[in-house]
Amino acid sequence: MNEDVSDDAFVVAPLAAEHDRNSFACGVAALDRYLKTQATQDGRRYVANTFVISPAGSRTIAGFYTLAAAAILSDGLPPEMRARLPRYERLPAALVGRLAVDTRFRSRGLGRALVFDALERAMRSDPAVFALLVEAKDEAAAEFYRRNEFRPLVDEPLRLFLPLATVAKLP
Repeated sequence: MNEDVSDDAFVVAPLAAEHDRNSFACGVAALDRYLKTQATQDGRRYVANTFVISPAGSRTIAGFYTLAAAAILSDGLPPEMRARLPRYERLPAALVGRLAVDTRFRSRGLGRALVFDALERAMRSDPAVFALLVEAKDEAAAEFYRRNEFRPLVDEPLRLFLPLATVAKLP
């Protein structure tokens, strides 16, 4: 599942004090503001963990995502999938609540690399996780996730999921 992001070496790590948040600009004010003012607090409060991708040896944040615990209502899954699962009302999920790439680093595969990192972390987690859940901010973001095998929930086209069993079958 390692994703080739370009000829440059990039490293994904938990957000830390040494990362330069002030120069990050993805073009969406709410995401820029979140990284600069709220991400650390959410981590301290155990609400969401933030992971950043940076050029190796650099403090620059090229992109980031948040990961938190969530649940998917089983009624929101496509019927053919629901038929193969236990009849639980809710299924455990890991939620990518925010994902953004700095405009200076676009078109290098970093968004996809961050999704793969989130999938790997969800698969390694000690609590069982049925799927990685994302909340796309708009149709363009939803299309990005659909290109990466995510499926929309039945009545919520901007909430998409990818079962970890599907990911486990990848070479």
